[in-house]
Amino acid sequence: MQIKGPGVSLYSQMQAMAQQARGPQQALTVQRLEPHAVSGVSSSQSDFGAMLKGAINQVNSLQTEAGVLRDHVELGTGNVTIAEAMIAASKSSIAFEATVQVRNKVVEAYKEIMTMPV
Repeated sequence: MQIKGPGVSLYSQMQAMAQQARGPQQALTVQRLEPHAVSGVSSSQSDFGAMLKGAINQVNSLQTEAGVLRDHVELGTGNVTIAEAMIAASKSSIAFEATVQVRNKVVEAYKEIMTMPV
């Protein structure tokens, strides 16, 4: 099955993240910090934030596109078929559901980390 459209990059990002999670774990190095030293945001944190923001923006654009196509079908303007509008609505729905599931997993992981003893 060939996936086409704006949701492809979101899907490929999710696949790449899953592959990274399954990959061999690298040994973590522990650095001793001075008592008053402040560490900056690591590049992996900022990359994750940028990736998350991009994915949410992409879901938003899919929903906006589906709304525009729905409006064209309802008003009879443009050369948009009902099938095209339904496909766009399905794509945006799937992307939104995937985003909600990712959010739920992040919240679960956060709760689990917060309950760990130090």
